[in-house]
Amino acid sequence: MRSFIQILIGVVLAVATLVATGLVYVKATGLRGQPEPGLIETRVARTIRAFAIPREMRARTNPLVGSESARWLGLEHFARYCALCHGNDGSGVKSAIGRGLLPKPPDMRALATQGLTDGELFYIIENGVRFTGMPAFGTGTSDQAGDKQAWELVTFIRRLPQITADEIGYMESLNPL
Repeated sequence: MRSFIQILIGVVLAVATLVATGLVYVKATGLRGQPEPGLIETRVARTIRAFAIPREMRARTNPLVGSESARWLGLEHFARYCALCHGNDGSGVKSAIGRGLLPKPPDMRALATQGLTDGELFYIIENGVRFTGMPAFGTGTSDQAGDKQAWELVTFIRRLPQITADEIGYMESLNPL
């Protein structure tokens, strides 16, 4: 009986510590959307996202890899629907909407994004990311036309680290008002 009470006290103290830590976090940040999340918050969020993506989805490979047509179609889609938050260059910092989101849209050119597998990128495009500004673009079905469009975006996202000024200029002509 004595060990049960000790365990119960330990659990209560652990819960109280977590609640106190959460309250300090809320008070310190005010849950505002402007500040960049810290290293720990970023790591926790990425770890949870990686855990949430099913293994079979992470293992998928892009059937359109290397296709110039897919890259250009992905560029056009990105300019129309993704650049609002991510910016034409993929940085996420040059868009009015992207600056106001928390967490901020990731730099699509950075290793943290480029290091994701094609399947992970596809999954994120199709399903979105809960508790962020990233919407789900999939239909929830295995619609081949929708899959093709998501793979075109993956193809273009892989191009972002080498995007040219001419490509960005073309994208600007496609951006919504």
